Amino acid sequence: MADITRRFFLRHLRGEPTTFVRHTVRGRVRHEGVGQSFWYRPLTAVLSEVPVDDRELPLLFHARTADFADVTVQATVTYRLSDPGLAAERLDFAIDPQRGEWRGQPLDQVATLLAELAQQPALDLLSRLPLTGSSRSVAERGDGALTAGIAPVRSALAAALADDPRLVETGVTVVSSRVVAIRPEPDLERALQTPTREAVQQEADRATYARRAVAVEQERAIAENELQSRIELARREQQLVEQKGANDRRVAELDSAAKLVASQGSLERSRLAAETERAKDSARADGVRAVGLASAETEVARLGAYREMPAEVLYAIALEKLAANPPQIGELTITPDVLTKLIGRFSS
Repeated sequence: MADITRRFFLRHLRGEPTTFVRHTVRGRVRHEGVGQSFWYRPLTAVLSEVPVDDRELPLLFHARTADFADVTVQATVTYRLSDPGLAAERLDFAIDPQRGEWRGQPLDQVATLLAELAQQPALDLLSRLPLTGSSRSVAERGDGALTAGIAPVRSALAAALADDPRLVETGVTVVSSRVVAIRPEPDLERALQTPTREAVQQEADRATYARRAVAVEQERAIAENELQSRIELARREQQLVEQKGANDRRVAELDSAAKLVASQGSLERSRLAAETERAKDSARADGVRAVGLASAETEVARLGAYREMPAEVLYAIALEKLAANPPQIGELTITPDVLTKLIGRFSS
């Protein structure tokens, strides 16, 4: 909006580079143009301010297709007031000379006009199109409102707004028109999305099943590898046990052979020792035997010598030996009979 400054009984208006200002006094134009700046008297001045920049007008309206389905059309129209002088004459763009604000809502009038002009061709076009092109011929052409309706509706809007005489008379120029979306009712939209959602879900399920199949195959390969590893480990353990048994058997055999050799050596040593001891015993026995035989022969010879001697001599020899080695006698009892016999023997 214009910037108005108060100085006593005068006012100063400073416009903007995107607004057209017209100053009229008693029906005569005193100032007119874009980016104006001037002094004026508020009691006699008539001011109009028209924006000349591009404006965006969002449109949202309902339509009905050939198969009686309600749809919502969302569009955007870009326009500008290309002839602001003409627009100021046709629409109320007057501003308050004290505050610089519009007295009415001129842009709402422009928006209403554009909305009415844009809705009519869109409604006419959508009323001849089915919602999704369910019939065979329509489906082959792809002329459904949801499948190919945006481009035709946009073309219809552009054609309708480009050459409309009311816009030309008002000084409004449509720069561009865009159709953002054509959407059915929420329940119908969910129903239409169901096949696609189901197809996507099926594709996701197939991908999940394929992933699971790959995972199962990988798990099977891993299990087979583990089984092969276990079999190989068991086979190697068996070889290890067999080799250990063979080693233990070899050690036992060598130990037995060593013990056998040791036993044989011990037996041989024992046999040699026994033979040596027997030889020694035989030698000792032979010596004892020889000594005994010699002693026996000596004793026999002595006895033979004693045999030839008279009894008195033998008694004398016995007494001599007894006297030479007298035994320890505690008491000796000599009876008269013994003494008589001895005296008799010695006297005879």
